[in-house]
Amino acid sequence: MSYKSGFVAIVGRPNVGKSTLINRLVGQKVAIVSDRPQTTRNRIMGVCHATEGQIVFFDTPGIHQATVKLNQRMVQYALASLREVDLILFLVEPEPPSPADGWIAAHLRRVKTPTLLVVNKIDLLPPAHLIPILDDYNRQGHYAGLVPLSAKVGSNMERLFPQMWAHLPDGEPLFDAETVTDQPIRFLAAEVIREKVIEATRLEIPYAVAVEIESFKEAENGITIDAMLFVERPSQKGILIGAGGLMLKKIGTRARTEIAALLGAPTHLTLWVKVKPAWRESDAFLKQMGYT
Repeated sequence: MSYKSGFVAIVGRPNVGKSTLINRLVGQKVAIVSDRPQTTRNRIMGVCHATEGQIVFFDTPGIHQATVKLNQRMVQYALASLREVDLILFLVEPEPPSPADGWIAAHLRRVKTPTLLVVNKIDLLPPAHLIPILDDYNRQGHYAGLVPLSAKVGSNMERLFPQMWAHLPDGEPLFDAETVTDQPIRFLAAEVIREKVIEATRLEIPYAVAVEIESFKEAENGITIDAMLFVERPSQKGILIGAGGLMLKKIGTRARTEIAALLGAPTHLTLWVKVKPAWRESDAFLKQMGYT
């Protein structure tokens, strides 16, 4: 059997489970996950190693008609991926195609890259309810294949891999066997902190927070990290810190525990909060944070 290797982009509207799917495909966590839309802000790479070959996945930000500069850049990342890969996984939820899905599908029709339609979260519906939804998508007729699955519980994943291998070229491994992502440790630490903010807060706070690692020091007795959390308004800063600093302490404790497990070393984490008005509309700040 020939050895396959190639690039696969996972695209879809916000909150359809793209990050959950890439974590499942890679076999470990490389992207943060939440039930809030627009959680993913960067293109996250994850590498799947198998006997058949190697697949490099890109988890892209949710594609939507954005108005805020940050979100516009997120969508640009996702759309740019469509012509850079060997295969696209178009992830949708188990419901009739929405106008947002149709808008993404129109973009997919403009590229020559083969696309597999992946209907996620099938664990939420009885099979009888799923059949007419699959029929609706089948009638669109421009997909190279259709796979219903649940990334969260792992059901039907065995049907996805053969279809992916069929569309990938023969080739040599693109990364060594130890590589699961190209993201640096500092980026992963910042993403874990942001994930804990998303889990602990509500309303506009998850969307108004950016995390920058200001100091990352490794020593024999562990790792010391200083991180700045940027928000847009003083009221958001107050919410994030919480009464007596309890909210920030909770976020820090949860983030430190996960970062220590991720890095396999004792970790000391200090969080600070700073107001940066309208940072999501600032070209200079977005560039500073890596949203280029």
